[in-house]
Amino acid sequence: MGKNERLMQLELLLLSHPEGMRRAEIARRLGVHRSTIGRYVDELKKKIDIWEDDYAIGVSQDESMNMMKLSVYESLAFHLSAELLSKHTEYQNPHMSSGLRKLAGNLRTYAPTMSENINAVAESIELGAHKQDPAYIQVLETLTDSWVSGKIVRIKHVDKQSGLEEETEFAPYFIGFSEQANGRRPISVTGRLRHTAEVKTIDITDIKEAEILDQTYTIPDNLKAFRRVSDEVPSPSYDLIPLKLRMRERSVLNVFRYLYYKNLETEAPDEDGNIICRVEVENSIELFLRLIQCGTSVEVIEPHSYRRQIRNQVKQIVEMYDRDLY
Repeated sequence: MGKNERLMQLELLLLSHPEGMRRAEIARRLGVHRSTIGRYVDELKKKIDIWEDDYAIGVSQDESMNMMKLSVYESLAFHLSAELLSKHTEYQNPHMSSGLRKLAGNLRTYAPTMSENINAVAESIELGAHKQDPAYIQVLETLTDSWVSGKIVRIKHVDKQSGLEEETEFAPYFIGFSEQANGRRPISVTGRLRHTAEVKTIDITDIKEAEILDQTYTIPDNLKAFRRVSDEVPSPSYDLIPLKLRMRERSVLNVFRYLYYKNLETEAPDEDGNIICRVEVENSIELFLRLIQCGTSVEVIEPHSYRRQIRNQVKQIVEMYDRDLY
Protein backbone atom coordinates (compact mmCIF):
# COMPACT_ATOMS: atom_id res chain seq x y z
CA MET A 1 0.00 0.00 0.00
CA GLY A 2 1.44 3.39 -1.03
CA LYS A 3 1.93 6.49 1.10
CA ASN A 4 -1.03 8.32 -0.45
CA GLU A 5 -3.33 5.44 0.43
CA ARG A 6 -2.00 5.44 3.99
CA LEU A 7 -2.62 9.19 4.26
CA MET A 8 -6.18 8.73 2.99
CA GLN A 9 -6.77 5.97 5.54
CA LEU A 10 -5.33 8.15 8.31
CA GLU A 11 -7.61 11.03 7.32
CA LEU A 12 -10.69 8.78 7.34
CA LEU A 13 -9.76 7.30 10.71
CA LEU A 14 -9.31 10.71 12.33
CA LEU A 15 -12.54 12.07 10.87
CA SER A 16 -14.34 8.99 12.21
CA HIS A 17 -12.91 9.62 15.71
CA PRO A 18 -13.42 13.33 16.49
CA GLU A 19 -12.25 12.71 20.08
CA GLY A 20 -8.81 11.77 18.71
CA MET A 21 -6.87 8.52 18.57
CA ARG A 22 -3.73 7.25 20.27
CA ARG A 23 -0.70 6.77 18.08
CA ALA A 24 -0.46 3.10 18.95
CA GLU A 25 -4.07 2.52 17.87
CA ILE A 26 -3.53 4.42 14.60
CA ALA A 27 -0.43 2.33 13.90
CA ARG A 28 -2.40 -0.87 14.59
CA ARG A 29 -5.24 0.20 12.30
CA LEU A 30 -2.90 1.18 9.46
CA GLY A 31 -0.61 -1.81 9.88
CA VAL A 32 2.55 0.28 10.26
CA HIS A 33 5.13 0.82 12.99
CA ARG A 34 4.27 3.48 15.55
CA SER A 35 7.41 5.45 14.70
CA THR A 36 6.10 6.16 11.18
CA ILE A 37 2.86 7.77 12.36
CA GLY A 38 4.62 11.08 13.03
CA ARG A 39 5.73 11.32 9.39
CA TYR A 40 2.21 10.57 8.15
CA VAL A 41 0.77 13.21 10.46
CA ASP A 42 3.29 15.80 9.22
CA GLU A 43 2.30 15.02 5.63
CA LEU A 44 -1.43 15.20 6.42
CA LYS A 45 -0.96 18.56 8.19
CA LYS A 46 -0.11 20.06 4.80
CA LYS A 47 -3.65 19.23 3.71
CA ILE A 48 -5.89 19.59 6.79
CA ASP A 49 -5.71 21.11 10.28
CA ILE A 50 -4.66 18.49 12.85
CA TRP A 51 -4.15 18.81 16.62
CA GLU A 52 -1.72 16.77 18.72
CA ASP A 53 -1.02 16.28 22.41
CA ASP A 54 1.00 13.80 24.44
CA TYR A 55 -1.73 11.17 24.20
CA ALA A 56 -3.72 11.55 20.99
CA ILE A 57 -4.02 12.98 17.48
CA GLY A 58 -7.20 14.38 15.93
CA VAL A 59 -8.74 16.62 13.29
CA SER A 60 -9.59 20.12 14.54
CA GLN A 61 -13.27 20.79 15.10
CA ASP A 62 -13.36 23.65 12.57
CA GLU A 63 -11.70 21.46 9.93
CA SER A 64 -14.09 18.60 10.62
CA MET A 65 -17.12 20.91 10.36
CA ASN A 66 -15.86 22.44 7.10
CA MET A 67 -15.41 19.02 5.54
CA MET A 68 -18.95 18.05 6.57
CA LYS A 69 -20.68 21.12 5.09
CA LEU A 70 -23.00 20.14 2.26
CA SER A 71 -24.97 22.17 -0.24
CA VAL A 72 -28.76 22.14 0.03
CA TYR A 73 -28.90 19.81 -3.01
CA GLU A 74 -26.39 17.38 -1.50
CA SER A 75 -28.32 17.48 1.77
CA LEU A 76 -31.59 16.68 -0.02
CA ALA A 77 -29.96 13.74 -1.80
CA PHE A 78 -28.73 12.29 1.50
CA HIS A 79 -32.10 12.97 3.11
CA LEU A 80 -33.97 11.03 0.41
CA SER A 81 -31.44 8.19 0.51
CA ALA A 82 -31.68 7.93 4.30
CA GLU A 83 -35.48 7.90 4.14
CA LEU A 84 -35.46 5.00 1.68
CA LEU A 85 -32.87 3.19 3.78
CA SER A 86 -34.93 3.56 6.96
CA LYS A 87 -38.02 2.12 5.27
CA HIS A 88 -36.44 -0.87 3.56
CA THR A 89 -33.78 -2.17 5.97
CA GLU A 90 -34.54 -4.91 8.46
CA TYR A 91 -32.72 -3.19 11.29
CA GLN A 92 -32.71 0.50 12.11
CA ASN A 93 -29.21 1.93 12.46
CA PRO A 94 -28.60 4.44 15.29
CA HIS A 95 -25.69 5.93 13.33
CA MET A 96 -28.14 6.90 10.61
CA SER A 97 -30.27 8.77 13.13
CA SER A 98 -27.32 10.64 14.68
CA GLY A 99 -25.97 11.50 11.23
CA LEU A 100 -29.33 12.91 10.17
CA ARG A 101 -29.52 15.00 13.34
CA LYS A 102 -26.14 16.54 12.51
CA LEU A 103 -27.24 17.21 8.94
CA ALA A 104 -30.46 18.84 10.16
CA GLY A 105 -28.45 21.04 12.51
CA ASN A 106 -26.30 22.31 9.65
CA LEU A 107 -29.44 23.21 7.65
CA ARG A 108 -31.38 24.86 10.47
CA THR A 109 -30.43 28.46 9.65
CA TYR A 110 -30.77 28.55 5.86
CA ALA A 111 -33.15 25.67 5.10
CA PRO A 112 -35.39 25.27 8.19
CA THR A 113 -38.16 23.36 6.40
CA MET A 114 -35.76 20.73 5.12
CA SER A 115 -34.14 20.61 8.56
CA GLU A 116 -37.51 19.78 10.15
CA ASN A 117 -38.18 17.03 7.62
CA ILE A 118 -34.78 15.46 8.20
CA ASN A 119 -35.31 15.56 11.96
CA ALA A 120 -38.65 13.84 11.43
CA VAL A 121 -36.92 10.97 9.60
CA ALA A 122 -34.34 10.74 12.40
CA GLU A 123 -37.15 10.60 14.95
CA SER A 124 -38.94 7.81 13.07
CA ILE A 125 -35.71 5.80 13.13
CA GLU A 126 -35.37 6.37 16.88
CA LEU A 127 -38.99 5.33 17.47
CA GLY A 128 -38.19 2.05 15.71
CA ALA A 129 -35.61 1.24 18.36
CA HIS A 130 -37.29 -2.09 19.03
CA LYS A 131 -36.02 -3.19 15.62
CA GLN A 132 -32.42 -2.46 16.54
CA ASP A 133 -30.38 -5.54 17.27
CA PRO A 134 -27.27 -4.56 19.32
CA ALA A 135 -25.37 -7.61 18.06
CA TYR A 136 -26.15 -6.68 14.43
CA ILE A 137 -24.97 -3.09 14.94
CA GLN A 138 -21.80 -4.26 16.68
CA VAL A 139 -20.98 -6.64 13.81
CA LEU A 140 -21.65 -3.89 11.26
CA GLU A 141 -19.37 -1.48 13.15
CA THR A 142 -16.58 -4.08 13.38
CA LEU A 143 -16.84 -4.90 9.67
CA THR A 144 -16.75 -1.18 8.86
CA ASP A 145 -13.61 -0.68 10.96
CA SER A 146 -12.05 -3.72 9.30
CA TRP A 147 -12.90 -2.40 5.84
CA VAL A 148 -11.60 1.14 6.52
CA SER A 149 -8.36 -0.05 8.16
CA GLY A 150 -7.70 -2.87 5.65
CA LYS A 151 -7.56 -5.54 8.37
CA ILE A 152 -8.64 -9.18 8.17
CA VAL A 153 -11.66 -9.99 10.35
CA ARG A 154 -12.58 -13.30 12.00
CA ILE A 155 -16.32 -13.98 11.72
CA LYS A 156 -18.77 -16.55 12.99
CA HIS A 157 -21.65 -16.86 10.54
CA VAL A 158 -24.43 -19.20 9.52
CA ASP A 159 -23.90 -20.91 6.16
CA LYS A 160 -27.03 -20.54 4.01
CA GLN A 161 -26.73 -23.97 2.41
CA SER A 162 -25.84 -26.16 5.39
CA GLY A 163 -27.51 -24.09 8.08
CA LEU A 164 -24.45 -24.68 10.27
CA GLU A 165 -22.42 -22.03 12.06
CA GLU A 166 -18.93 -21.56 10.64
CA GLU A 167 -15.88 -19.61 11.77
CA THR A 168 -13.54 -18.17 9.16
CA GLU A 169 -11.14 -15.32 8.49
CA PHE A 170 -12.53 -12.81 6.03
CA ALA A 171 -11.16 -9.88 3.99
CA PRO A 172 -14.01 -7.34 3.45
CA TYR A 173 -13.95 -5.81 -0.04
CA PHE A 174 -17.09 -3.67 0.30
CA ILE A 175 -20.29 -3.30 2.32
CA GLY A 176 -23.60 -2.54 0.65
CA PHE A 177 -26.94 -3.89 -0.50
CA SER A 178 -26.98 -7.23 -2.29
CA GLU A 179 -29.84 -8.01 -4.64
CA GLN A 180 -31.28 -11.49 -4.20
CA ALA A 181 -33.47 -13.48 -6.58
CA ASN A 182 -36.49 -13.14 -4.25
CA GLY A 183 -36.25 -9.35 -4.38
CA ARG A 184 -34.79 -8.99 -0.89
CA ARG A 185 -31.94 -6.49 -0.56
CA PRO A 186 -30.13 -7.05 2.74
CA ILE A 187 -27.05 -5.12 3.80
CA SER A 188 -24.21 -7.50 3.08
CA VAL A 189 -20.44 -7.68 3.11
CA THR A 190 -18.51 -9.03 0.14
CA GLY A 191 -14.96 -10.27 0.45
CA ARG A 192 -12.56 -13.18 0.23
CA LEU A 193 -12.67 -16.15 2.55
CA ARG A 194 -9.15 -16.60 3.86
CA HIS A 195 -7.35 -19.83 2.93
CA THR A 196 -9.37 -19.89 -0.31
CA ALA A 197 -9.72 -17.94 -3.54
CA GLU A 198 -13.48 -17.67 -3.07
CA VAL A 199 -15.12 -14.23 -3.12
CA LYS A 200 -18.34 -14.47 -1.16
CA THR A 201 -21.22 -12.17 -0.21
CA ILE A 202 -22.57 -12.70 3.30
CA ASP A 203 -25.78 -11.24 4.72
CA ILE A 204 -24.73 -9.32 7.83
CA THR A 205 -27.75 -10.71 9.71
CA ASP A 206 -26.10 -14.15 9.35
CA ILE A 207 -22.91 -12.99 11.09
CA LYS A 208 -23.07 -13.58 14.83
CA GLU A 209 -19.61 -12.37 15.90
CA ALA A 210 -16.78 -10.38 14.30
CA GLU A 211 -13.25 -9.67 15.56
CA ILE A 212 -10.55 -7.65 13.79
CA LEU A 213 -7.16 -9.37 13.44
CA ASP A 214 -3.74 -7.78 13.12
CA GLN A 215 -3.38 -8.93 9.51
CA THR A 216 -3.66 -6.62 6.48
CA TYR A 217 -5.10 -7.30 3.03
CA THR A 218 -5.60 -5.47 -0.28
CA ILE A 219 -8.64 -5.27 -2.54
CA PRO A 220 -8.12 -6.60 -6.10
CA ASP A 221 -8.35 -3.94 -8.81
CA ASN A 222 -10.63 -6.06 -11.00
CA LEU A 223 -13.38 -6.50 -8.39
CA LYS A 224 -16.68 -4.78 -9.14
CA ALA A 225 -18.35 -3.26 -6.09
CA PHE A 226 -21.88 -3.57 -7.48
CA ARG A 227 -23.29 -6.49 -9.40
CA ARG A 228 -26.84 -7.46 -10.33
CA VAL A 229 -28.21 -10.96 -9.93
CA SER A 230 -28.46 -11.21 -13.71
CA ASP A 231 -24.80 -10.37 -14.21
CA GLU A 232 -22.45 -13.13 -15.25
CA VAL A 233 -20.56 -14.62 -12.33
CA PRO A 234 -16.99 -13.27 -12.53
CA SER A 235 -13.89 -15.38 -12.39
CA PRO A 236 -12.28 -15.64 -8.94
CA SER A 237 -10.39 -12.55 -7.75
CA TYR A 238 -7.13 -13.02 -5.92
CA ASP A 239 -5.43 -10.75 -3.45
CA LEU A 240 -1.89 -10.94 -4.84
CA ILE A 241 1.31 -9.66 -3.27
CA PRO A 242 4.48 -9.14 -5.36
CA LEU A 243 7.33 -10.91 -3.59
CA LYS A 244 11.06 -10.79 -4.12
CA LEU A 245 12.69 -13.78 -2.42
CA ARG A 246 16.23 -14.95 -1.80
CA MET A 247 16.26 -18.77 -1.93
CA ARG A 248 19.17 -20.87 -0.77
CA GLU A 249 17.61 -24.05 -2.17
CA ARG A 250 15.73 -24.42 -5.47
CA SER A 251 13.35 -26.85 -3.76
CA VAL A 252 11.73 -23.82 -2.10
CA LEU A 253 9.88 -23.30 -5.39
CA ASN A 254 7.72 -26.28 -4.45
CA VAL A 255 5.80 -24.11 -1.95
CA PHE A 256 4.03 -22.41 -4.84
CA ARG A 257 2.44 -25.69 -5.89
CA TYR A 258 -0.03 -25.18 -3.04
CA LEU A 259 -0.79 -21.50 -3.72
CA TYR A 260 -2.23 -19.39 -6.52
CA TYR A 261 0.56 -17.44 -8.20
CA LYS A 262 1.60 -15.89 -11.51
CA ASN A 263 4.58 -14.23 -13.23
CA LEU A 264 7.19 -16.36 -11.48
CA GLU A 265 10.74 -15.44 -12.55
CA THR A 266 14.09 -16.62 -11.23
CA GLU A 267 17.65 -15.44 -11.74
CA ALA A 268 20.74 -17.61 -12.13
CA PRO A 269 22.37 -18.52 -8.80
CA ASP A 270 24.93 -16.04 -7.52
CA GLU A 271 28.43 -17.01 -6.35
CA ASP A 272 26.99 -18.14 -3.00
CA GLY A 273 24.38 -20.32 -4.72
CA ASN A 274 21.45 -18.04 -3.80
CA ILE A 275 18.57 -17.70 -6.27
CA ILE A 276 16.52 -14.49 -6.55
CA CYS A 277 12.86 -15.18 -7.27
CA ARG A 278 10.13 -12.69 -8.19
CA VAL A 279 6.52 -13.81 -8.09
CA GLU A 280 2.99 -12.52 -7.55
CA VAL A 281 1.37 -14.87 -5.05
CA GLU A 282 -1.89 -15.12 -3.12
CA ASN A 283 -1.63 -13.14 0.11
CA SER A 284 -2.96 -15.61 2.68
CA ILE A 285 -2.07 -17.33 5.92
CA GLU A 286 -1.10 -20.34 3.79
CA LEU A 287 1.68 -18.27 2.19
CA PHE A 288 3.02 -17.31 5.62
CA LEU A 289 2.94 -20.92 6.82
CA ARG A 290 4.71 -22.22 3.71
CA LEU A 291 7.48 -19.63 3.99
CA ILE A 292 8.00 -20.33 7.70
CA GLN A 293 8.08 -24.04 6.92
CA CYS A 294 11.14 -23.39 4.70
CA GLY A 295 13.05 -21.94 7.66
CA THR A 296 16.30 -20.21 6.68
CA SER A 297 16.18 -21.60 3.15
CA VAL A 298 14.13 -18.61 1.98
CA GLU A 299 14.17 -14.90 2.86
CA VAL A 300 11.62 -12.27 1.86
CA ILE A 301 13.48 -9.25 0.46
CA GLU A 302 10.52 -7.20 -0.76
CA PRO A 303 8.03 -5.74 -0.08
CA HIS A 304 9.33 -4.39 3.21
CA SER A 305 5.81 -4.32 4.66
CA TYR A 306 5.47 -8.10 4.25
CA ARG A 307 8.99 -8.64 5.53
CA ARG A 308 8.04 -6.70 8.69
CA GLN A 309 4.81 -8.67 8.96
CA ILE A 310 6.68 -11.99 8.99
CA ARG A 311 9.19 -10.65 11.51
CA ASN A 312 6.41 -9.44 13.82
CA GLN A 313 4.54 -12.74 13.58
CA VAL A 314 7.67 -14.77 14.37
CA LYS A 315 8.50 -12.40 17.24
CA GLN A 316 5.03 -12.90 18.75
CA ILE A 317 5.40 -16.67 18.47
CA VAL A 318 8.80 -16.59 20.18
CA GLU A 319 7.48 -14.31 22.96
CA MET A 320 4.54 -16.65 23.52
CA TYR A 321 6.86 -19.61 24.14
CA ASP A 322 9.35 -17.53 26.12
CA ARG A 323 6.68 -16.91 28.75
CA ASP A 324 6.75 -20.59 29.64
CA LEU A 325 10.52 -20.72 30.03
CA TYR A 326 11.15 -17.90 32.52
